[in-house]
Amino acid sequence: MLIWSLFWSFLKIGFISFGGGFAMIPVIHYEVTAHQWMTDAQYAEGVAIAGMAPGPIATNTAIFVGYHIAGIMGSLSAAIGMILPSIFAIVLFSFVFYKLAGNKDFKSALYGLRPVICGLIFFAAFRLALANPHVSGWSWSSLVAALFFIAAFTAINRFKMHPFSMILLSGLVGIALYG
Repeated sequence: MLIWSLFWSFLKIGFISFGGGFAMIPVIHYEVTAHQWMTDAQYAEGVAIAGMAPGPIATNTAIFVGYHIAGIMGSLSAAIGMILPSIFAIVLFSFVFYKLAGNKDFKSALYGLRPVICGLIFFAAFRLALANPHVSGWSWSSLVAALFFIAAFTAINRFKMHPFSMILLSGLVGIALYG
């Protein structure tokens, strides 16, 4: 029964979520907490691990949650539930997009989704920061984390540093500050 619950939950998430993996993080979090499958801290750790693993973060998060709940079968169930809607959508949207690519209203609707997607990604980052026991509330460590966020954003955006180097550097800074 738990395997089916994981499958249906992630199938639903896959069908209703737009904007890529990071925009799906708050939707997955809602489902995980609604079923009381994980604590906020466990979920935050899972998202961090999923973000460092190769592949899409939402699918990796689904696999992590599924494994945490029901082992290998749970991870398979969650992963299949998560990717089926994408496969279906890619096939369907390829036909629709081909037909509507020049339509002004279609293009406008796609542009209208951008701010919502950015908001979902920011919300996910904010929730993950609050779930981190080292960054909850305002302290020296939360100030350092905020400054490191600004530095990482600047390094990637302005100086075109590779994101992997920032991931590696942040892990080292985390060890130095919180270890």
